[in-house]
Amino acid sequence: MSPYDYAIITFYFVFMMVISWVFRRFITNVSDYFRSGGQVLWWMAGGSAFMVSFSAWTFTGAASRAYGDGWPIMIIYLANAVGFFFNAAWFGPKMRQMRVITSMQAVRQRFGPASEQTFTWITLPLQMLTAGIWLYGLGVFISAAFNIDVGTTILVTGVSVLLISLIGGSWAVVASDFIQVLILMPVTIVATFLAIAHVGGWSTMVEKLSTTTLNLDKAFTDDFLLFWCVAIFFKQFLSTNNINDGSRYLCVKDSGHARKAALLAGCLFIGGIFIWFLPPMAATLSHPDLAATFPTLKEPAEGAFFAMAKATFPVGMIGLLVSGIFAATMSSMDAGLNKNAGVFIKNFYQPILRPKASDGELLKAGKLTTIVLGLTVIGIATFYSQLKNLTLFELMVKFQILVSLPYVVPLVLGFIIQRTPGWAGWSTVIVGFIVSFLTDRYLNIAWAAQFFGVKDGTTNWERQNWEQGIGVFTILGVCTAWFLFTKIFYRHESVAQKAQIDIFCRNIATPVDYAKEEGAASTDDKQSWLIGWLCLPYGAVVALMALIPNALSGRLAFVFCGGVVILVGWLLVKKARQTAPPITT
Repeated sequence: MSPYDYAIITFYFVFMMVISWVFRRFITNVSDYFRSGGQVLWWMAGGSAFMVSFSAWTFTGAASRAYGDGWPIMIIYLANAVGFFFNAAWFGPKMRQMRVITSMQAVRQRFGPASEQTFTWITLPLQMLTAGIWLYGLGVFISAAFNIDVGTTILVTGVSVLLISLIGGSWAVVASDFIQVLILMPVTIVATFLAIAHVGGWSTMVEKLSTTTLNLDKAFTDDFLLFWCVAIFFKQFLSTNNINDGSRYLCVKDSGHARKAALLAGCLFIGGIFIWFLPPMAATLSHPDLAATFPTLKEPAEGAFFAMAKATFPVGMIGLLVSGIFAATMSSMDAGLNKNAGVFIKNFYQPILRPKASDGELLKAGKLTTIVLGLTVIGIATFYSQLKNLTLFELMVKFQILVSLPYVVPLVLGFIIQRTPGWAGWSTVIVGFIVSFLTDRYLNIAWAAQFFGVKDGTTNWERQNWEQGIGVFTILGVCTAWFLFTKIFYRHESVAQKAQIDIFCRNIATPVDYAKEEGAASTDDKQSWLIGWLCLPYGAVVALMALIPNALSGRLAFVFCGGVVILVGWLLVKKARQTAPPITT
């Protein structure tokens, strides 16, 4: 790491704080703080939805599977893209049309107050645990980059994320997410091109990896791999199309903006499939012994992406990459903190503790809750860093399937199957957790090997393929059957709850008319103007790094990365000027 790298990282953190400070003036009430007042434009919301859907785990835990097992990890991100395309086709507009501040308010309409509290108190701790995994993954990456303690990284990064979310609320979260896309994507594109060139070019790389990490025949020769691939498509569909994750579209202006935002996020994931995982695959050729490269990491393969970047990047580019990795985790965490604070305030504090609380009180309580949740995530990530014999990849995927999936299934089915009683929500969660426990305990790899007659033993990857795949199918199958079974009892539901379900169904079927429903002046031009002018100086700083003594290819890499940010900023400023006078800030 050179002084240039440290300088760009410092500039990045200062810049993120500036974004929070600028957008704090957009906040006048609770709706502004937790969902940006329902005014966000599609390109900002789409960038945010994309960034929130992954973290540094992509470049650590997921990269370790790309390094050790190859292309199968791409299936998760391809499935993410497909999930967002389903958002665009149907679910995204419906999510915006729920017309609520937090997703749990929609849960109350659809399933009643009992399910609202059940999902609230399941969602809050589970999402804190997930955020802890994200933060721990970032700690692993930064530890490899700077050779500093994982715990120190967790503390510094966690506090930075907390400040961004606390100061600027949802507006700062969405705005910073969009700019972070412009940082991350160009840098990882450069990483991919340099990695391929480093191992001899595309044809050489494909030839050398055709029998290992790029071997497509693995789907039919590795036990349970095809089974896992199919399961992951179902799992990611559920993860991107449920009521709780509908919060990513509650901030947009209307149904059309929700659809465009989902399309943008899906397209970005298609690009990410290649630029995130080809470098760690290439690292199998240039760095066959990562244990020697990263002797302090519990799982050296988790440093594969950084090892290739370190070997190929020009002086100063590592700082941009680290900023991008910070961006990936910070976007996931700050959005999670803001959303979860909103859920606590609007779905517990206000209706249960302080039903007569003023808007000002709720805003203050929301900020205090953000602080408490942020400190909790830091503590959880520190705990994860002390666990032994559990890789980041397995920790994340196993958690998402066996712990998160049981409560996600009814939140998807509630959109599609609308005539079920309120208790269908919380009861399906209980059934799901029971099935999850029994699956993990009894349908393990030993049982599968015996049942399917596997004679040659199973590898660690095959064990994970089976355990993760069977978890998806048993939980999804049994939970769906139970949810359908509850339809029998809908006729016995109370009149009041049936009325609420009718409101929910009517809302999601009716497109949003922003002018009539929000009753606020449009901030379209102001959004474009501010984001555009924030992009221009950042892009200029990156482009000026071409002056650092490097080879021509290295200088061009900085020009490319900075040029992308400048171009987007210029287009946004131009768009704002075409329709409105300049806005002073």
